[in-house]
Amino acid sequence: MCFLLFISLNIMGTQGVAPQKALPNIILINVDDMGWRDTGFMDSQFYETPNLDDLASKGIIFSQAYAAAANCAPSRACMMSGENTPRHGVYTVANSDRGKTENRKLVPIVNNATIAAHHLLFSELLQQNGYTTCHAGKWHISQNPLTKGFDINIGGSDAGNPGSYYPPYKNVPGLAAGNDAYLTDVVMDKTLDFIAGNHEHPFFLNYSPYAVHTPIQPIPGLLEKYLGKSPSNGQDNAKYATMVENLDRNIGRLIDLLHEKKLFDNTIIFFITDNGGLFKVTKQRPLRAGKGSYYEGGIRVPAFAVWPGKITPGQNSAVQITNLDIFPTLLELTGISKPKNKILDGLSLLPLLTQNQDLPKRPLFWHFPIYLEGGNEESQDPVFRTRPGSAVRYGDWKLIHYFENNTIELYDLKEDISENNNLVNENPEKVKELFSMLNNWREMTNAPIPKTLNPDFKAK
Repeated sequence: MCFLLFISLNIMGTQGVAPQKALPNIILINVDDMGWRDTGFMDSQFYETPNLDDLASKGIIFSQAYAAAANCAPSRACMMSGENTPRHGVYTVANSDRGKTENRKLVPIVNNATIAAHHLLFSELLQQNGYTTCHAGKWHISQNPLTKGFDINIGGSDAGNPGSYYPPYKNVPGLAAGNDAYLTDVVMDKTLDFIAGNHEHPFFLNYSPYAVHTPIQPIPGLLEKYLGKSPSNGQDNAKYATMVENLDRNIGRLIDLLHEKKLFDNTIIFFITDNGGLFKVTKQRPLRAGKGSYYEGGIRVPAFAVWPGKITPGQNSAVQITNLDIFPTLLELTGISKPKNKILDGLSLLPLLTQNQDLPKRPLFWHFPIYLEGGNEESQDPVFRTRPGSAVRYGDWKLIHYFENNTIELYDLKEDISENNNLVNENPEKVKELFSMLNNWREMTNAPIPKTLNPDFKAK
């Protein structure tokens, strides 16, 4: 989950919609499976991201940014709709009964593989309010982005990953290339064509590259450099490193075109990813676990914002933000009124970005009433990355509630970012406070909790 958000400096008032010529351009880049520590600006010593690092230095880096879900489809559904998972029911990719049936104590809640048509996305609102809209890359939350607010679709479908980054790409409709053209390069080629042809009019570009999701297929010209590089802090995958660097190079191409077309100075930039890095591919030390887990390694993600003349450069912020905040931020920036019946679970970041105002203290919630196989030594168990449960973070504290055995974990993230010390017995008052908060939220959102025992379960 990962995004760059570009918006011009000619911001409208908050009442109504401004004339078309004053509308800001918007580019949202949502990088797939790039973990919290997978960039230079987040202190990776193994991966190389010079373009992102330079860009991040010009604005504000968020060290405590979160995805609303720990894997791609639900995270993207949350971000685009502004609604948390219980509201749209997209909890995972495909089916919810993942893993072997004998390992599942409960019958999981049925998953919605795609988001229902009645959930309004911000792309639809932007299209309705004068924007030329383009989606480029991975979509994954419906069959066709052209039905969800986009005028142009570059390679997006309900597929979660390409069959190959080399032609024929598979799962990537409408894109073909000769020779050995790498998919990330081809998507950016067509993205640049869109910008070059639309820079005189307000546009929204949702740039969401398939990279750096599996399959891990290296860039041959970069591989030797990383094979000879010393591992650092759990990061040593040379093939993955070439994909990270190549993605960074393509983002550099995007920034260069913005300068060429004299758009950069009229642009706000916001970068985030859709979930944590895949644990078997990349580590996020000192965070625990990775993609699919509701420990920090699965949900904490890299993010930054750049806005020339508006955001003071060189900042590092510990304010907790989430990809649910994108929708309300876009509404305030563009002056588009929120539809009467639209529910938004995030907050506008505009006061934080432009006036250095703190956000109101608020809890962040996650709900995952299903199973996700692929456990590892840092997930809750070696079988599942996540068993059915919910989580809440409030201030420095985080509580996780698992449904199978009604177990609770409590962590002080200020003192224990690695989530090694479960304080549930030492701090019963904090458990009571956060558990009450979580229960109230689940009731408010009608969050489904699995309770039916699986007759095929075999206790070990």
